[in-house]
Amino acid sequence: MDDHQNITKLELADPKDQKDFFWRFWYALPIYPYSRRRTIRKEVIKDTIWTFDQLQGIFYVVVPVRMTVVRLEAGGLLVYAPVAPTKECIELINELVAEYGSVKYIILPTISGLEHKVFVGPFSRCFPSAEVFVTPNQWSFPVNLPLSWLGLPAKRTKILPADSNKAPFGKEFDYAILDTIDLRLGKFAEVAFLHKSSKTLLVTDSVVSIPAEAPEIIQIEPYPLLFHARDSATEAIVDNPVNRRRGWQRIALFAMYFQPSTLEVPAWGQVFGEAKKAPNPSKENYFGLYPFKWKDGWLESFEKLRGNGRLLVAPVLQSLILNRAPQETLNWVEKVASWDFQQIIPCHLAAPIQIESKEFREAFAFLSSKPGENVGFLPDEDFQILRDIDAGLSWLRIVPSAKQKV
Repeated sequence: MDDHQNITKLELADPKDQKDFFWRFWYALPIYPYSRRRTIRKEVIKDTIWTFDQLQGIFYVVVPVRMTVVRLEAGGLLVYAPVAPTKECIELINELVAEYGSVKYIILPTISGLEHKVFVGPFSRCFPSAEVFVTPNQWSFPVNLPLSWLGLPAKRTKILPADSNKAPFGKEFDYAILDTIDLRLGKFAEVAFLHKSSKTLLVTDSVVSIPAEAPEIIQIEPYPLLFHARDSATEAIVDNPVNRRRGWQRIALFAMYFQPSTLEVPAWGQVFGEAKKAPNPSKENYFGLYPFKWKDGWLESFEKLRGNGRLLVAPVLQSLILNRAPQETLNWVEKVASWDFQQIIPCHLAAPIQIESKEFREAFAFLSSKPGENVGFLPDEDFQILRDIDAGLSWLRIVPSAKQKV
C-alpha cells in the first residue's frame, strides 16, 4: 500500500480466509473486532514457550489479549489464559500438539477479567482431554452461577490448590494466588505462574509494559491506529508510519487513563457538526463521529507513561482496585519477587519483557509509603478522571474506599 493512500474501509483478508478468523460467540463479549479475530503465534523460547495474540477494544481503543502455551517436560502443553478458539487459533495450537503432545492443562488465572474468562469454556471443548484449573472464588454478574453454567466442563474443571506443589504440574511451575479483593460489585484476583526451567513469569493484568510502536496484531489491520491519529473528524484517514505511531501513542493513553489530562471532549453539538463534514462518514468511521480534542503535551504524557518500556501497574488498577487491599497485594508481590525469573509475559501489551524481580517489586511502590521509593513517575494530573470515578463510586458505597498505604 502507498504510504499516503487514504483508507475508506477496513482492509479484509481474502473471503476464503474469513472462516479461519470467525468467532461465533462474539456476542458473549461484544467488543471490537466482534466476530472476526486474527491470531499471531510467536515462539518466545525455542521448543518451549509460545504466545498467541489476538485483538480487543472499544471505540478503536485496541490492545492485544494474549495466551501463553508452555511445553511440559513429560510431553504435552499447558495453556495460560486462553484466547478465542477460532479455526486459525486452533490450527496453530494443533501444529504444536502434533510435535510436542496434547493440551493437558488449561489455566484460567483470573476471576474478574471477562476478556479471559469468556474463552475458557469454548477453548476447553476443543481439547476434551485437558484438565481445566481456575482461580479460586470465581463469580459472575448479576447472578453468581455455577461454573458449568458458564460453559466450563463440569467433570474436568478444578480449583487451583493453594499450594502449587499439590497441582499436577507443580514440579515445573510455581504459582502465587493474589488474595481475593472484594469490590462489592465484584471481586479481583489473579494467579502469577513461574515456569521454573525457563525462568519465565506469566501474569494476567497486574503489570504491563507499553511498547514504543503498536504491537504486530494491531499493525496487520491498522484502521484503529489511523482513526486515533487524527486531530479532528474533518481530517482524512491516511496510512503512513507516522500516523500509525501517533495513533498507538494516543490509544495507550486512552487504555491506561480513560481520559488523560491532555484530552478534552468537545461539546456534542460541535462533534455532530464536524461529523457532517467528515470525508469518510462510513460505519467503519463511526459515521464521522470523533469526540476527541488533544491538547499540547499529549506526547510528553505518553513518554512519561511508557517510561522507556518500564514495568507498570496500569493506572486503573492503581486507582480503583489494588489500593483496596494494599497489604494483601504487597504480600503477593513479595512472594512473586522472591522467585528467580528473567522475563515476564503479561496477557496485554508488550511481551516478553526482559526484567527481574527488583523491577517487579518497584512497579508496586505506589502502594507503599516508605520514604525514598519512586511512586511519582506518572503525572498526577493524568489520574484526575480515575480519581473522580473512585470518589463517585466510594461516595455511593458501590465500592469500598481505598485503604491507606502500607
